[in-house]
Amino acid sequence: MKFAFSTLGCPDWSWEEILATAKDMGYDAVEIRGISKEIYAPAIPVFAPDRINEVRQKLSRMGLSLSCLTSACYLFDKDNIDKTLAEGKEYISLAAALGVPFIRVLGDRDPQPGGSIDDGFVAEALKQLCEFARNTDVTVLVETNGVFAESARLLQLVESVDDPKLGVLWDIHHPYRYFAETPEYTYGLLKKYIRYLHVKDSVMTEEGKLKYRMMGYGDLPITGAIKLLKADGFNGFVTLEWVKRWYSELEEPGVVFMQYISYMRRLIRRI
Repeated sequence: MKFAFSTLGCPDWSWEEILATAKDMGYDAVEIRGISKEIYAPAIPVFAPDRINEVRQKLSRMGLSLSCLTSACYLFDKDNIDKTLAEGKEYISLAAALGVPFIRVLGDRDPQPGGSIDDGFVAEALKQLCEFARNTDVTVLVETNGVFAESARLLQLVESVDDPKLGVLWDIHHPYRYFAETPEYTYGLLKKYIRYLHVKDSVMTEEGKLKYRMMGYGDLPITGAIKLLKADGFNGFVTLEWVKRWYSELEEPGVVFMQYISYMRRLIRRI
């Protein structure tokens, strides 16, 4: 397994701070979900076309990579689908230029399921993005998020698209928290398609509110999920998605990123 952190967890850091921290803490990669005030990856100044080679060379020298470009492409949104698909294609083009293997898209908006989603419409949008990615080394990942955190429903979606350019981003949190799925159940259904992981921990308070916690301080079945992956020889990215950009009260990234990599290394040795 390889370890990364999402820049969602360090919204105030510069590109240089992000890379230096990843290198110093022993991470393998960084997932891009915004840098500083710019959330849209194709608009991030350091990823301008005339700087691509510089970025690739610097990452190579540091022994790092970019694991994923994480978009906010909401493929269910019929009113804005042309804009959404254009953005998805920009992400694919940027990922191809940077040598990034994955982009993330969403079939629903929020982690907690709600509202009505037209699965067939989402499938058609995914087919268009997969076709655009056909002659690249980029794979489109749809996340276990919203209504598609229900693994059986996501499996039907992916199988209806039936394209090798489509994979699943397994966010361990959402199927467990919102559909009470065990890791064994989720993994059993989706393992054929899982290419990438998001990891975070949380608890539900007595008032029924979700509270994010550092690894091991919540009640997510992280150990069970990692044990399944290790047994199958999974060698993809297991990425910390610390959502500090959305929740500024969460612990600071320097503390959380170090705690995550230390926790995961101990866990891998122990299981």
